[in-house]
Amino acid sequence: MKYALMNGALALLMLVALAACGSGEKETETAVEAPAADEAPAEEQLVADEEAAAEEDSTQVVVEESAAEPEDDEQPIMLARADTTDKPVQNWKFKEGQHYIRMVPSQPTMGGADRIEVAEFFWYGCPHCFSFEPTINNWAADIPAGVRFVRIPVVWNNVHELHARLFYTMEVLARNGALADAEAFHNTVFQEIQNRGNRLTSEDSIRRLFERFGVDAGTFNTTWKSFEVDQKLRVAKDLGRRYSIQGVPAVVINGKYRTGGAEAGSYDAVPDVIDELIARETIR
Repeated sequence: MKYALMNGALALLMLVALAACGSGEKETETAVEAPAADEAPAEEQLVADEEAAAEEDSTQVVVEESAAEPEDDEQPIMLARADTTDKPVQNWKFKEGQHYIRMVPSQPTMGGADRIEVAEFFWYGCPHCFSFEPTINNWAADIPAGVRFVRIPVVWNNVHELHARLFYTMEVLARNGALADAEAFHNTVFQEIQNRGNRLTSEDSIRRLFERFGVDAGTFNTTWKSFEVDQKLRVAKDLGRRYSIQGVPAVVINGKYRTGGAEAGSYDAVPDVIDELIARETIR
């Protein structure tokens, strides 16, 4: 009996020991499957991966923005280069310093800036100006659109000033209707001095010439001494100085270029130089 009880107690102890080992195996198995202490759980690892991917995407966006084309206002050089390709190449016949003189800086003109001005400087007593008249008149008869032709008498001494006053008196009388044909009068002045020996070196001789064209003495005297004629003389004298006119006939284009028979090679070639310089001003 005593022996049977001992066997029962021993069996009970063995069951307890087996139960304790079983619990230990499960813990050991669980410990093997658990992640190491320095490894993040699967959920935390997923979050970390997403954050890393977001950082990569952000880096790619930055790279794409830096490679994007700049705005239009950041490309002035490209636009300027494109514009210059559209301009035609000009093969100019006449050369600066040889066929014409370029005035630097450019000077004012007799009229406004609305048209290109061609100004002929002349003197009634100059035989070369008389010879040049048919040439410049033929050119002016077919004047290009957008071009203004003016005559400016030189004012170098007393005789030049007398003839310049004659010219501007003629202009004012023609504009006021007191002189019917200014161009015919202009040609007659040349003929009187160059062919008839009438030098027109006095106010009286000039008055008589106007009377031949129907201008009465009172109208002539009032215009001859008028402020308007005085002002025109001052402008002519100033422009002659600004343009450095030292010989006539001379032609100035738009207050910028000066030419003449000596520069062009002959008086017949002057209109061709004028036309080319007008073209230069047209496309600038």
